[in-house]
Amino acid sequence: MASYPRYAIYYAAAHGSALDRFGASLLGYDPYGGNDLPFPHGVTADWPDLTQDPRRYGFHATLKAPMTLAPGRTEAELVAACNSFAGSKRPIPVIEPVVDSISGFIAVIPAKRSAELERLAAEVTKAFDRFRAPLFPEDRARRNPDGLTQQQRDYLDRWGYPYVMEEFRFHMTLTGRLPAERREPVLSMLRSKFAATGINTLAIDAIALFRQDAADARFRIIGRRDLQR
Repeated sequence: MASYPRYAIYYAAAHGSALDRFGASLLGYDPYGGNDLPFPHGVTADWPDLTQDPRRYGFHATLKAPMTLAPGRTEAELVAACNSFAGSKRPIPVIEPVVDSISGFIAVIPAKRSAELERLAAEVTKAFDRFRAPLFPEDRARRNPDGLTQQQRDYLDRWGYPYVMEEFRFHMTLTGRLPAERREPVLSMLRSKFAATGINTLAIDAIALFRQDAADARFRIIGRRDLQR
């Protein structure tokens, strides 16, 4: 099984921004401070259960999936690599964010695919792979490889995560997987709340380093770096 701590490189909205407040409030968790938050008005009575899984990770979009550090690698080296990556000039992807269903759960996703965003995700996947310890067999099995396509299995074995490169889909998760009969009412409620934020465009202009200290611990942000334009 994976050893701890584990690290992940995510996109996370700036602390205190409208998007950060939207996601953190709905998940009931602030990954910047590691604090529980009260849920907003207008959610269902079982909302704590519906958001249990994404609450563990904090409101984010995956760029480099959770990983144990490779032997000989240190957190300080990973932090330095994040600073170096963020300091290299590159185009900043800008998307039109919408709330929609993806694979049975609800998330903030782009209204249409973005080549610049997919290129950024691929760059992160490659740049930080030297820090990743190989998958333990138990962790590989947890990804249910028999339910993946051949390409996804190849990516799982190569990059430690199946949804990279052509399989990448940007999403900031708001719920766990919902039964079909629950999706439309929850989707309608979340779209209404998102519309109230007034967010029409979103620049993916930072990377955030998250750390999980134990299997039953939530991920916390230990650093966020703006990307250079």
